[in-house]
Amino acid sequence: MKKGVLVILFLAFLSSSVSVFAQTEPEDIALAPDEYQDAFYESLKQKGIENYDKAIASLEKCIKIKPSDAVAYFELGKNYLALKEYQNAQTAFEKATQLDPKNKWYWLGIYDVSFETKNYSLAIETIQKIIVFDEEYKDDLISLYMLTNQYDKALTAINEMNDKFGKSSDREIYKSQILSQGKYQNAEIANLIDQIKKNPKEESNYVNLIFLYSKSDETDKAVDVAKQLAKEIPNSEWGQVSLFKTYLDANQADKAIKSMNVILSSSKIDSKIKHRTLNEFLIYVNKNPQYAPELEKAISYFDNDKQVDVAKEIGKFYHSKNQFENAIKYYEKDLAANSDTDRETNMLLLEAYSQAKQYAPMTKRAMTMIEVYPSQPQFYYYAGLGSNQLQQFKNAKTVLEMGLDYVVDDKKLEANFNIQLGEAYNGLGDAKKKEEYFLKANELLKKK
Repeated sequence: MKKGVLVILFLAFLSSSVSVFAQTEPEDIALAPDEYQDAFYESLKQKGIENYDKAIASLEKCIKIKPSDAVAYFELGKNYLALKEYQNAQTAFEKATQLDPKNKWYWLGIYDVSFETKNYSLAIETIQKIIVFDEEYKDDLISLYMLTNQYDKALTAINEMNDKFGKSSDREIYKSQILSQGKYQNAEIANLIDQIKKNPKEESNYVNLIFLYSKSDETDKAVDVAKQLAKEIPNSEWGQVSLFKTYLDANQADKAIKSMNVILSSSKIDSKIKHRTLNEFLIYVNKNPQYAPELEKAISYFDNDKQVDVAKEIGKFYHSKNQFENAIKYYEKDLAANSDTDRETNMLLLEAYSQAKQYAPMTKRAMTMIEVYPSQPQFYYYAGLGSNQLQQFKNAKTVLEMGLDYVVDDKKLEANFNIQLGEAYNGLGDAKKKEEYFLKANELLKKK
């Protein structure tokens, strides 16, 4: 919504009081006494230093001198709004609209109040009046319809705005949310068919229609639309988005891979679609590992992607599937391509090393990370765990004792430290210390 912008615009609109007076009541201002102007300028000064009470007092003087001054009432509303005296603010803004009903800024004052007080019915009523002056504010109306779950009205308004001003990312997000509820899909299908008839060269309408048909399991209709797209736009890269999913569902891997490579190399298709395509192929490869080399090639398309660490996300996917060897490969790939010291990725990698029982690389990386993050206890823990597994008990004891000092309000981690210290002392032949640390760990686990 334009909420943040409106506040700035209000300030800009009244930053020069002379300009505002000239736009509202030029004849009255020319005859205004010095007392009025002094009081008005004083109100602006006090508002500027956030002395809203004093600003209000000055504006009340202005209104006493000129009871029909809409600008003074508008300024009064803004000061009350700053004090969160919402009823007084609304009353002042309403008075301004009564005096000058054709000034959209005064209506926007009421809208500010209604939005901050979550009076969405009043907000909708007010925005509908503002749209008369500026139709682009219908985007705010759409947002309000979404907030109040009036999805049918929102969808109608979205289509109207798309027709008049072109699509916007916010409207497309809203439309996606609405269409996730099946009952609205038939209306959108009809709208897309109509849009394709009006403009047969607009790719996105075909793609969206194919998606809706596919979601409704109307595969034959989806294929027909894909054919129509190919006929109208023979070189369409967007067409490959739908064809990729169709091929994948039909287990036609070679055709799906060919479509995927077109999508990922396209400069027209946005990154969200590319990420979704890669994710769908990743799920497919998880069930068909023979295509893993093609996945490696696909990932290379995202080497310069600054929005998402694709290799890291693939590592997380395999991690969640307990395929730790694959997870390790992608975490290492991400660290090599980006920041080798990224804390989250290193933590995930150490956990994967641990689960895969790769203790030598785990210990080495954990010791390196201790130098980078000397107060991060998890890195000490993994270094101690790995050292114990490698029977480097003296090193394990030293690093675990150091790291234990950094454990705060984490009973489970503290218990794990004590278990590993017990293992270290056991390896060093100190049975008494071993028993002491195991008992501490047991007590901590009871407190979890």
